[in-house]
Amino acid sequence: MGSPKALLRTPDGRSFLGAIRDSLRSAGCAGELLVVTGIHHDAIASALREDARDPLPRLVRNPDPSRGQLSSLWTAMDIAVGSDTEALLVTLVDVPNIRPGTIRAVVDAWTRTRAPIVRPAIGAQHGHPVIFDRSVFVELRQAPLERGAKAVFGAHAGSVLDVPVDDPGCLMDVDTPEDYARLTQSPAE
Repeated sequence: MGSPKALLRTPDGRSFLGAIRDSLRSAGCAGELLVVTGIHHDAIASALREDARDPLPRLVRNPDPSRGQLSSLWTAMDIAVGSDTEALLVTLVDVPNIRPGTIRAVVDAWTRTRAPIVRPAIGAQHGHPVIFDRSVFVELRQAPLERGAKAVFGAHAGSVLDVPVDDPGCLMDVDTPEDYARLTQSPAE
């Protein structure tokens, strides 16, 4: 992509990481925001310090990001999960256009149901953020790296709660230069 995805810019000029942070805060997520980095840790840390809006997210480095996304989730769990942690709200840095209303809907659905996994959905497509209830933490820890969290989703296929939303941003995953061009050419919401 030419630079760390966390530092790419949305159409309104915010970094992907800044846009996600702002959406989480606007949605009322007041807990600790933990960002797991990899090889671009120093560049992301520097950019966050320059964009010194309080509170700054806590940065932790995945010691081996080549193991995949699940290893980053494990890194976060090592830091964030305590005996009083009821759930984790997880999103990817390459899904920067999630609306605060979508985040609130997912959190509200988990609060009402305590379903093991809660995620937004538009029809048959599902997106981010995802909430993992404490009841699946051990399974996440034991999931095979090559399958990632998909193994846990599969084990709970009948109890995953899809929350209907009208937010294409929860599905817009920026993985390629073409995806990024589509994002930057679409009107900001």
